Amino acid sequence: MTGIRTNAAAAMLGVSPNTLRSWERRFGFPAPRRSAGGHRQFELAEVESLREALAETHNVSSAIALARARGEGPSTPARLGAAFGRFEEDKACRLLEESLAVRSIERTIDEVLMPAVTGLAGEAPPSAEYEFAWRLATGWIAAQRRLAPPASRSDAVLIFDATLPPDIEALGVQALELALRRAGARTLTLSAATDPTRLGRVLRALEPNALVLAGRRAALDTIGRLVYTARSGGRQVEIYDYCGALPETGASTVRRLDRASIAACQMLLERARENEFVARDQRPRPAALVS
Repeated sequence: MTGIRTNAAAAMLGVSPNTLRSWERRFGFPAPRRSAGGHRQFELAEVESLREALAETHNVSSAIALARARGEGPSTPARLGAAFGRFEEDKACRLLEESLAVRSIERTIDEVLMPAVTGLAGEAPPSAEYEFAWRLATGWIAAQRRLAPPASRSDAVLIFDATLPPDIEALGVQALELALRRAGARTLTLSAATDPTRLGRVLRALEPNALVLAGRRAALDTIGRLVYTARSGGRQVEIYDYCGALPETGASTVRRLDRASIAACQMLLERARENEFVARDQRPRPAALVS
């Protein structure tokens, strides 16, 4: 996020900080976010848009109306978070759609949606603003998943989801599944509470080459039973940690995925490709013909 302090924003606009704060109170624009220390931080795109409009109109109310009509710059986590904070569903959806004009679905999730929702997290119990943001984000990701094309790769990923609504990690799981589907991989997400003895049909149908353990709400013995079952019958299944399913001990050989869905998806698919090449090289070669 590109944020500037009040004094810098006021200097860009050629006004005093007090004048800028009065515009915020009267017009609600430009709308700052608050830093961890409580300081105002204005979005650079909004300030630049307003500066251009002021140069054209020489009237603050007209300039603000013009800047808003033109759009307040590209969608940002701060703008989306502000819409969430005001429970503005239509505006939040519009900001996400605007982001798709300049970003892919995956980048919109990683760079705009997830930071905006994460910015409202942290309270226990969660705030109404966070719950609103989480549920809207869940519905938006689900809609994108329904539009994902059919699988076009042999790679298959089984995700065991150890999260609960409204965990922020639960959104990460949904984002990862969407990224994998859009990349053409076969994927299936099951609850970590799934009975391991009932997984036989799933494993035979999916034949996963990767197992992702996601979220923090499963006990280690539960994870152990799931991994054992997935690897039963000599299956070559790589195990990955996503969003902190396993404790950081330094001794674990489980690969940890990046929290960003794009990076996590790329790692899974690249490792699948590497393992395919290794398996191909290890196949027995026909003996040379002897004359």
